[in-house]
Parts: sequence; C-alpha cells; structure tokens
Amino acid sequence: MSDEIVTEVDPMVALLAAVKTYLQITWTDEETDARLTELIRAGQDYIDSKLGETGYYEAPGYARTLLFEFVRYARDGALDVFENNYRALILTMGHERMVTAYVNTATDTV
Repeated sequence: MSDEIVTEVDPMVALLAAVKTYLQITWTDEETDARLTELIRAGQDYIDSKLGETGYYEAPGYARTLLFEFVRYARDGALDVFENNYRALILTMGHERMVTAYVNTATDTV
C-alpha cells in the first residue's frame, strides 16, 4: 500500500497554467490571473454555445485550441476578427460533434 497523497488539481487552475504557458506569460500576479480567468470563462461560454454542449478543455482538441486562441485574441483586443479567422475550425468542431452523436445514436439502435 502506498502512502502517496493524491490531490486533484482544480481544472480552472490547470487551464490557467496552460493558457499562460501558451501565451508565454512567465510571471504571476493576481490581476493578470484574474483577467485571464475571466477570458477563459468567456471563451468557454462562447465555444460551448457554438458546440451546442459543454466542451472538453482539459486535453488537446478543437475546443482547447479554440479556447487558447479566443483568450489570445481577447487579450489583444481583437475579438472582432476571431470568429472570421477561426470559422473553419469552429464549423469542423461542430460537425465532429454531430457525427459522433449520430454514430452513438446509430450504434445504440442496432
């Protein structure tokens, strides 16, 4: 039996750390972390609305990639061009979800 203590990391804390790494933010201060956390939540809401369900942001994939880019664009004050620049990826993400849902429905009825 192991005496290791297993602690779960808050998904938002892990996501914040990943976003900061992606954006090459190497410093820590409460104001920056609070702003990025706000942008992450806004990005999740936006992407979830496009996806039609809650996205999975804890591992590489379309939702995570779009979230990182959403935060980058928002931080740089360029959200007005985000959707246009990422339209193909947003549509691909939605289509993948619909195909997966169809396959799951088709295999459930067989």
